[in-house]
Amino acid sequence: MLIKKRVAVVGAGMTLFRRRMLETGREMCWEAAKMALDSAGLTLKDIDCVVLGTAPDAFDGLHMKGEYLLDGAGAWRKPYVRVYVGGGTGVFVPIAGWWHVASGLFNTCLVIGEEKMSPCHPHPQYAFSTIWDPILTRPLEPNLIWIFALEMHRYMHKYGIKKEDIALVAVKNKRNALDHPCAQIPAKITVEDVLNSEVLVWPVQRLDISPVSDGAAAVVLCSEDVAKKVTDSPVWIDGVGWCLDSTYWTNRELAYPKYVEYAARMAYKMAGIHNPPKEIDVAEVYDPFDYKELHHMEGLQLARKGEAPKLTKEGVTERDGDLPINPSGGLLGVGNPIAAAGMMKVCEIFWQLRGEAGKRQVPDARTGLAQAWGDLMQVGTVIIMRS
Repeated sequence: MLIKKRVAVVGAGMTLFRRRMLETGREMCWEAAKMALDSAGLTLKDIDCVVLGTAPDAFDGLHMKGEYLLDGAGAWRKPYVRVYVGGGTGVFVPIAGWWHVASGLFNTCLVIGEEKMSPCHPHPQYAFSTIWDPILTRPLEPNLIWIFALEMHRYMHKYGIKKEDIALVAVKNKRNALDHPCAQIPAKITVEDVLNSEVLVWPVQRLDISPVSDGAAAVVLCSEDVAKKVTDSPVWIDGVGWCLDSTYWTNRELAYPKYVEYAARMAYKMAGIHNPPKEIDVAEVYDPFDYKELHHMEGLQLARKGEAPKLTKEGVTERDGDLPINPSGGLLGVGNPIAAAGMMKVCEIFWQLRGEAGKRQVPDARTGLAQAWGDLMQVGTVIIMRS
């Protein structure tokens, strides 16, 4: 794609993340969108197009969910597109919004990630019952935790990683979430709490995993000329990357997320980043499970293979460490409404780079990264932002 315009984030907003929100998906979309517009000092009249990220219709129990959410997303009588790539959607949707503005087609774009998982009974897990290969995999009756337990076990085995070192991620992120006003399950816990929690599918335990959530998050994107009129502190999107690996997860080395590496290298090249651990000031890394933060740090080239647990243990990834990871509290603490989860991370980087993150603020943050991951361990999406 020919990049004609530089693109900035000028506003962000998000709802509470909760297990059973009383608001409808439409209402959550509008609540997040209104907050983003208000923070940018804009109204819907200023928006040229809308991009929405949201998961399969089964979650909301609605047919043609994208059309149902259209008016709540502010897209009535505006160019509108819905995108979805599993858990990777939350970062892919601002990438899609970036395309619309960077291409020169539009000057402003409202970008929303929404998920209402609670209507899916008896549990959202059932919405994924048909994603498996019908011949090779479905007869084994797998579920997502089952699959990710295999990946976690392989990661631990290949690099000799201890369960207690992985548990440090859950302890850190839930503690960070205590300072996030929208967080679903912030908590002060210990490594022993994680190790003593219910075993779901070994080695995944109850406190290793993020919660089922409802919620929405939104950002406003503008071309450079518009952004400079709207704000004195735009946050620029300087790099984007994405990768879709094979759906056949059984054919991959589960100990390392190559799809995240490919997406990251694409974004780093575009942003002119050559030494990510030294040039990234703050990163919001996708953490639906505690081991995934470590796994993804390595795929993002923020740590060498098998060494992310060591950095965590040494305090490098704390808010006051040399490489703060998930100062928001991540999915483990704030919540995991799938398509909105990565958008929460994009919002957090926006607030961090504007110095608006309150108690979560990382000092002197100028370059930030948000990353998401999804489907059957195959999608990687990365965005680089600078103030």
